[in-house]
Amino acid sequence: MSVISDYKHFFPIDSIQKVCDLFEEQLRRNEEPDLALFSIIIGAVENNLTKVKNSEKDVNLSSNKFIKMTFPSVEWDEVKTLYDRFVSLMKSGVDTKLLSGELATRDLVKRVADVVWNSLTRSYYKDRAHLQSIYSFLTGNKLDCFGVAFAVTAGCQVLGKQDVHLALSEDHAWVVFGKDGSNTAEVTWHGKGNEDKRGRSVGEGVLARSWLYVAGKPVVCSRVMELAALVSSINPTLTPTIDVHEVAQMQHKLLWLLFDKGHLDAYPMALGNLGDLDEYMKISNCTEEPDNSTLKDETEITKSNTPRPDSAALYVQAIRSSRTYYEDRHVYPYTFQGGYYHRHKMYKEAFHAWACAGDVIRHYNYSRDDEEIYKEFSEIANELIPQLMKAESSGHSARSILKDPECFASLLRFYDGICKWEEGSQTPILHIGWAKPLVSTISKFDAEVRAQVNIVCSPDNGEPTDETRKSEKSSQKEDKEMDNDRWNNNSENTELSVREQLTAAVNSRPRVTLYSHKMAALKPLLLAERLNTHALQLQLTAQSQLQRPQPPAKRREDDEHNSQAPTARAKRARRER
Repeated sequence: MSVISDYKHFFPIDSIQKVCDLFEEQLRRNEEPDLALFSIIIGAVENNLTKVKNSEKDVNLSSNKFIKMTFPSVEWDEVKTLYDRFVSLMKSGVDTKLLSGELATRDLVKRVADVVWNSLTRSYYKDRAHLQSIYSFLTGNKLDCFGVAFAVTAGCQVLGKQDVHLALSEDHAWVVFGKDGSNTAEVTWHGKGNEDKRGRSVGEGVLARSWLYVAGKPVVCSRVMELAALVSSINPTLTPTIDVHEVAQMQHKLLWLLFDKGHLDAYPMALGNLGDLDEYMKISNCTEEPDNSTLKDETEITKSNTPRPDSAALYVQAIRSSRTYYEDRHVYPYTFQGGYYHRHKMYKEAFHAWACAGDVIRHYNYSRDDEEIYKEFSEIANELIPQLMKAESSGHSARSILKDPECFASLLRFYDGICKWEEGSQTPILHIGWAKPLVSTISKFDAEVRAQVNIVCSPDNGEPTDETRKSEKSSQKEDKEMDNDRWNNNSENTELSVREQLTAAVNSRPRVTLYSHKMAALKPLLLAERLNTHALQLQLTAQSQLQRPQPPAKRREDDEHNSQAPTARAKRARRER
């Protein structure tokens, strides 16, 4: 690990350029980054830029999406004092007997977590911004869920335990430790009253098929990826609708720096955040200051003089990262992409991305810990889709997507994923507030459009034979990958093989496989010439527990071998642009 005095010459840090220089220097070294030091520096910058008196907030912000602030000057003495306090807290709070041996033990990890936890104020800060850094911990005794896990990881690092690493799901964080990171431990909280989980393995959450634990496929960070997690967790928010441009700009440049060096390749959430930021920086239309012209050039091209990917390509890369490293068990890469397509009025592509998100969520059982992803799906199903359907069903332009059977098939996949997510869970999802928009959306497709979709029910629902299961699954996967490349404009080879041409000729009708009992039971209603909306609503709101019971292993065969623990991530910021 680097000696912190090696970085003294970068101070005072009074510009984005100096922050980038500091990170670039660290990335050039062969030594591990000091997580506590970098968290203090990033936290000092973010907290100082986002601390504005309420009277100042109201000056001229009503019509702006962002404001510019004067960059603070972060002094060496302040950083060094805070860093020494953190090291002292860790060393004084942990019994030296727990430090014996090369690798960390569960008792040590729990003790470090207790030291951090016992230093916090007795309040929960689930949705408060700017509480993810060790700077916030040392100056205000406040941390959010991600912040606690990061502080525990940094605490173990200063105690000399290099095997303790951060693990990130899409809305939770924990640590892995031991040889090859084979052990997992809860170190933070999620929701109220979960402090008693500290020190326990996350295996219970994985076995419960909770989205919070991403089927045991978390992002397990290296030290540099932990640095990337710190950057990805930066929050530019000043108010719910206004961002501080300098914070967003700093985060944007640091993520590109990490991207260029390949440190985001296995980090779907960071790639999605970079895609959002890249789009935001273009929309904000803020030009760089003259003295930062070098940085501007570097954001447009890599050092190998190849153009950097745009937002759309970054979302595709996030999806491929999830598929490559995490068996396609992460939902947010698809909702990032769907949101992008929706903002650009590419509604057919948005439906496809949301359908893919539904394909992922059906592998989980819904629980109350899934609040964040529930909000995401609720917004898509009950706000975005009804709004765009209303717009598309009026005016002359009209009805392009309403006449497209592929759009209808995508919607069925999306809703089927939500219904499957509900099955086997203790809490129902599809109450009347979900059912009405769903039925309204389906009813906007004419009977002839709905009739063009080949609806297949999964083997568990009794329609296809056992012999068709394997071939159907294989062809569906191929179709999905082929469609994704085509709709993402990312296909490297535009020529279809003979087999693909034959498949396209035979299966000209879009096909959708329904895996949930609820949606499968709706098949006759969905294909009826005249929709019975009342019957649709009744069946959709029926309790999933009343459906035919199904053993978990049989219902979701692809999770059978996932007994290992999952990962956690810095919570995604839900920004309205």
